[in-house]
Amino acid sequence: MPHGSVIETIPAPADEVFRLLHNYDRRLEWDTLLQDARLCDEWKEAQLHATSICTGRWYLGGLALKTQYVSFNPPNVAAVKMLNRPLFFDRFAATIRHEDRADGTSRVEYKYNFRARPKWLRWLLHPVMSAVFQWETRKRLRALSRFFSVRRQESV
Repeated sequence: MPHGSVIETIPAPADEVFRLLHNYDRRLEWDTLLQDARLCDEWKEAQLHATSICTGRWYLGGLALKTQYVSFNPPNVAAVKMLNRPLFFDRFAATIRHEDRADGTSRVEYKYNFRARPKWLRWLLHPVMSAVFQWETRKRLRALSRFFSVRRQESV
């Protein structure tokens, strides 16, 4: 299965980053990948077993992935797996780890894996989807870092 990892240093403690990242009411304030993000199935906050629907921007096909938290350990790690099967996706899962650093920043590592469908097109879809995932994940983590940089500058 194709997989990847993106690491970014965020100018805020892991606890703050974790809380913002999993706050669906505020997700679109920083997330460059999504046009909609919400908890579903009557969940009110992100937690173990909670489900969400995240819809990508139109230029990425506007695909909506319904995911479930399979791990949720604030402020260290959260992981999700895909429940539905939108166009071109057979499987998807992601883990995000947060680690405080001595200088007051934190290190975020986003790992993902997926499998495309239909099977007979994987030879084409896997490299294309891998490149898009890597690019978009790096872009959104940099946006998250900028969000905290701006907040830090405004509070000074």
